[in-house]
Amino acid sequence: MTDQPAPPAVPVEPAPPTRRPALSPSRASDFKQCPLLYRFRAIDRLPEPTSTAQLRGSIVHAALEQLYSLPAPERGPDTAMTLVDPAWERVIAAQPGLAGDIEPALRAELAAEARALLSGYYRLEDPRRFDPQSCEQRVEVELEDGTLLRGFVDRIDVAPTGELRVVDYKTGKAPPEARALAEFKAMFQMKFYAVALLRSRGVLPARLRLLYLADGQVLDYSPDLDELLRFEKTLMAIWRAIQSAGATGDFRPHPSRLCDWCSHHAHCPVFGGTPPPYPGWPERPDEGDDDAELPTDVRPSEPAA
Repeated sequence: MTDQPAPPAVPVEPAPPTRRPALSPSRASDFKQCPLLYRFRAIDRLPEPTSTAQLRGSIVHAALEQLYSLPAPERGPDTAMTLVDPAWERVIAAQPGLAGDIEPALRAELAAEARALLSGYYRLEDPRRFDPQSCEQRVEVELEDGTLLRGFVDRIDVAPTGELRVVDYKTGKAPPEARALAEFKAMFQMKFYAVALLRSRGVLPARLRLLYLADGQVLDYSPDLDELLRFEKTLMAIWRAIQSAGATGDFRPHPSRLCDWCSHHAHCPVFGGTPPPYPGWPERPDEGDDDAELPTDVRPSEPAA
């Protein structure tokens, strides 16, 4: 009997790694605001309309990221204006469903508003005078109790002497009745990143900086170590509460004035709606901030921060 050659081996594609569920600034803020909102966004993943404010903010963030990829002498205002159209294309490519919903007149309006925000940026900083260490930096770190933090930082600056500055761009305007809450949520986000960087780099950020491009304001804050350690425990407690709710499906609504901006009234018992059947705690809830194209300061159903 003649030996037959063995058939060629069929390569086996390795299974994609399963990412562990993680806590992001947006999801932590959602749960604090309303556990049911967290469920709708992270577990049920109910669709939400994309607001013009969110789209405009995405364009500005993409343009600033591209600006800092250029050599410092080339980062002048005129160059920044030329980056708006490429930023638009980049955002639309990441969210192709938006392309058919934007009329030419609205696109022109949003582009003009994005250029105005970029122009306002130069009243706050001169990007030709320094080089950031990173832009749209993904951070992920496990805390000592197993809580996994994950998100994207708009910009990280490191001084020659080693001090760390965390920078976040805010492109929206909060209505007067929600301004204090918007600033609180913005600082919650910045402390989240400060804890993540403290644990991943072993460096206490010297400054947390919020740049409000629409208002032309800069908010600087210098956290101390004890404060961040207390905040770290708060994040651990939030994640434990999320896991506890996830095990039973008991995500209860928490009515507040922010309900006015929520797009899920049809599924919320507070407004006579019925949530969809609970699908169970997923292997990988949506982490929210994993998409670097979507700025966290303007969300579809919240006042702009």
